Amino acid sequence: MESIERKNPELCDVIERNLQTFAELRDRAQRRRSLQERIADGITDISGRMAFVWFHVAWFGVWMAVNTGHVPGIKPFDPFPYGLLTMIVSLEAIFLSTFVLISQNRISAEADRRADLDLQIGLLTERELTQALRMLDAIQDKLGIENDSDSELQEMESDVRPEAVLNEIDRLSHERNKKK
Repeated sequence: MESIERKNPELCDVIERNLQTFAELRDRAQRRRSLQERIADGITDISGRMAFVWFHVAWFGVWMAVNTGHVPGIKPFDPFPYGLLTMIVSLEAIFLSTFVLISQNRISAEADRRADLDLQIGLLTERELTQALRMLDAIQDKLGIENDSDSELQEMESDVRPEAVLNEIDRLSHERNKKK
């Protein structure tokens, strides 16, 4: 097994390895983005900062000052109700919302992949624990140790069918929605 340099003595090797692996996977996903996705992410990143808001506050303030005749030497070109400004801001809003949606779709796809991984690991873990309980039960039988007749423990030894769990979640959700 490959050893990694310990960077944090408070973490065990497996956690450090997992963190490093996930960082590498995220870096790889970032590098795999298309040019359009990188542009959309860049614009979304810029427009999601307070500097973007302050830029617009200043821009609108200057625009209104110029177009109300408060700036000497500059003739108003877009008088109230600022039709040109409204058109520019509307176009900007259309493009910004599209860029945000593109970024959100990509991020959502990445989140779906992580959720699929979590589900697979959870199902594998559940299966392994069920098998371990069965083996412990068999060991108890072989050693002549009385088994606990706890019904909850017996239920834990049975296989969980993911589709049955999802169906029950859907049923409960449907019932909750009907009560609203």
